[in-house]
Amino acid sequence: MDIMDILGGLMQSEMSPSSTKRMRSAMGQQSDDLGSLGAKQGLDLQEIMKGLLGGDKGGSSAGGLGGMLEQMLGSAGNAVGGKKNLAVGGLGALLGSLLGGGKKSAGGAVGGGLMALLAMMAMKALQGQGGAKTAAKVPVGLVEPQTEQEQQDLQSGAELVVAAMINAVKADGQIDEEEYRFIVGKLRETNMKEEDMQYVLEELDKPMETQWIVDAAKDSPELAAQIYAATLMSIEVDTQAERAYVRDLASDLNLPRDVVRSIGQMVGVQPV
Repeated sequence: MDIMDILGGLMQSEMSPSSTKRMRSAMGQQSDDLGSLGAKQGLDLQEIMKGLLGGDKGGSSAGGLGGMLEQMLGSAGNAVGGKKNLAVGGLGALLGSLLGGGKKSAGGAVGGGLMALLAMMAMKALQGQGGAKTAAKVPVGLVEPQTEQEQQDLQSGAELVVAAMINAVKADGQIDEEEYRFIVGKLRETNMKEEDMQYVLEELDKPMETQWIVDAAKDSPELAAQIYAATLMSIEVDTQAERAYVRDLASDLNLPRDVVRSIGQMVGVQPV
């Protein structure tokens, strides 16, 4: 079982159809026709990432792509001594997935990119808490792990994010047979390995369990913010049950109201 492959597969499966569209919009793209963006404008994801990282000033402005992402990269880079220290290798794969041009087989790269994106979201939200630049610890996934302990922390964080995403899918109640078939079909489209898909399906079959997720993040506001962001990216948040779930989750994670509001804006979810 590869937790990064699973995380990437969940992101690419688009089990919440609106989440990809919301993320596109939040990152500065308003067009509904992003799947052919690269072909229309001759854009290359590597050039886009170079622009966002300061290597090519022209890359980040094309079509407005990466407006929010560029701001987050700058803020996160300042926190870790420069953008060169950020773990952004998977962001190109994640952008490709969001734009419809990513390779479905690159699950691990997308998973790493998602962890980096969640880390940047958490840092941006926490730094803006109360309108002040508060000091926040570096969230897992923001920099490449340098030690075995840091690698373990990244794996544990990714496992927690996966658990939060799967748990959120259960917020509306029991998953019926039609929803189950839809999820299986979407996961197969990502070329997820059978072993990894079996893990996801087994977790979906388990009763909803939120408390252990909350307990695991109780000493880390950064991880709590990442969990909350991942949750909003996993579901539509368009039913009373889902709105109640994310509202209770934010409260249980002890996330301040302005942090919750900031994350919601970044993910494109209206206040609940």
